[in-house]
Amino acid sequence: MKTFPKLAIAICLALFSTTLYAVTPDVSVQGVKMPAWLQRDGRPYPLTVGMQLQNDDQIFTGGNSRVLLQTADGSTIKLGENAAFAVSNLTPPQEKNGFFTALLNIAKGAFRFTTALANKHKPRDVTIKIADATIGVRGTDVWGKDGDDRRVVVLIEGKISVVGADRTEFTMDQALSVYEMPKGVAAKPVVPVDPVQLSKWAQETEIAPGSGATNAGGKWKIVLLAAPTEAAILGAYDQWRNAGYAVRILPVNGANGREYQLRITQIASQIEADALAKSLTGKFGAANPKVTR
Repeated sequence: MKTFPKLAIAICLALFSTTLYAVTPDVSVQGVKMPAWLQRDGRPYPLTVGMQLQNDDQIFTGGNSRVLLQTADGSTIKLGENAAFAVSNLTPPQEKNGFFTALLNIAKGAFRFTTALANKHKPRDVTIKIADATIGVRGTDVWGKDGDDRRVVVLIEGKISVVGADRTEFTMDQALSVYEMPKGVAAKPVVPVDPVQLSKWAQETEIAPGSGATNAGGKWKIVLLAAPTEAAILGAYDQWRNAGYAVRILPVNGANGREYQLRITQIASQIEADALAKSLTGKFGAANPKVTR
């Protein structure tokens, strides 16, 4: 990702409380295994639990990253590592009336869109774009990926309409079926998906327990660094945020007086916090990250 401009803490907090958190949560961030970024109006920000997406927002994930999103109708969107995702066509608040619309563009990487059982009949009009295929979603569970050698759409449950790579429209209504579009050759016919292969694919979009993810409502935190002045820690703050980690600077009264801590917060459990602290040890000067609640 491109380097972030240096921001004072007060300005960052003001941006988060206004432009990054919309009034109406069409799509909100529920879980992040960092690094990951939100790009809005041409500017990147570390992706943070609680952010609410707006039209034309983009999300990018790094290596071994995962993201969990929730839509206004109760559906979930999961993104895998090295993904590029954009959202548009969100319903204006004054036109909602309980109806959710969105265009979800998967430009790279793996995704999964799942409608909760209790919400399958809620009104929605969701279209997923993956490479040359366009997927019209009603109540369903669908997994897909734009990979290096092929694009894949797997119908796990429900029904979707697909405009394929050759612009031919067809319906997928058989559970556990797959449509593959190898790059450089013609798309393959829809066939049953191999259960072992589906299990492997599904793991690409799951936030595994104990992997060090942040989640909505998480109470644990990690202290990465501490410094006697705010100015002394701003360089590290920018460095971590440029790398896709949602860090915060907080002033505290330490054993040696006032100090400024660089933290990652919103971690669900000590197990998750320990895992994240271990993975970040030695990164950007964090010689001994401390887990606390």
